[in-house]
Amino acid sequence: MSGVFFDAVLCALILAAALAAVAGRGLFRAVVFFILYGVLVATAWLRLDAIDVALAEAAIGAGLTGVLLLGAVARLARTGARAHDPPLAVVLTAGLAATGMTAVLGWSFLELPPPQGLQEAVAASLPDSGVENPVTAVLLNFRAWDTLLESIVLLAALIGVWSLTRDEAWGAPAGIPQHVRPGGVLSTFGRVLPPIGVLIGVYLVWAGASRAGGAFQGGTVLAAVILLAAMAGVLRPPRVTARRWRMALVAGPVVFLLAGLAGLGAGAFLTIPPVHAKPLILTIEAALTLSIAVTLALAVLGPPEDAAAAPSPDAKGEER
Repeated sequence: MSGVFFDAVLCALILAAALAAVAGRGLFRAVVFFILYGVLVATAWLRLDAIDVALAEAAIGAGLTGVLLLGAVARLARTGARAHDPPLAVVLTAGLAATGMTAVLGWSFLELPPPQGLQEAVAASLPDSGVENPVTAVLLNFRAWDTLLESIVLLAALIGVWSLTRDEAWGAPAGIPQHVRPGGVLSTFGRVLPPIGVLIGVYLVWAGASRAGGAFQGGTVLAAVILLAAMAGVLRPPRVTARRWRMALVAGPVVFLLAGLAGLGAGAFLTIPPVHAKPLILTIEAALTLSIAVTLALAVLGPPEDAAAAPSPDAKGEER
């Protein structure tokens, strides 16, 4: 009975947070409620025993997306732009459209045939997948196309962020220059927490082969490590033209594509032979983790905004 009460309260909180995010006044307040909504949804997925989805929602849906939205709000404030409440007619139209779409989706769900389920099929093929975690088996073996495209979409999103760079700032370090007080709280955290974060990120990737975890969860944690180190002044934000960082960005998609091309020898693109499945999946996950971590960190840092920090013509050594 207590479990039912908890679930009912959780559902009510999710609805309340969603309503506050869309109906509340003020961009900052809306973003805060959006982050709260993501945390509550992650809790709901945890209640449904979907631990992998809960980790992804907490790390990416609430954490990373929330940070990006907070950065957007701060950018609007720096540029002097002011948010204006839309006209009532626009609000009502959007509300009616959302309500209609919800009704259509609900009706479609009720009209679906009884679910057949893929659990039996996945369980039967799991020994040939190379991993013990069915989620990892689906994402990196049975439905690898989806994961490959997701990694490419992340890279495309970063390119979109970099496209906002002013011409005179191109080549400068990513983001806004950070000024940290030596010996302060942020400076201390920037030296103490990153090693712990690296261990957690690596563990999530390694554990993903047999239990909850994986490249996206581990990559998000490592992205947070990079951001914390950059904000604390421990790590200098890279220049967008730095070759090593660009190689890290494309490492995951490239390794994934190479594994897919190697699968042509087994009969089809992205086909992984069972005898090589586990080492190939671990290699792909490691490369994806690196690319995801760097991509997310650079996306949060944003485009270069310090033209004075652009590299001089003879500073070629830092670009490698």
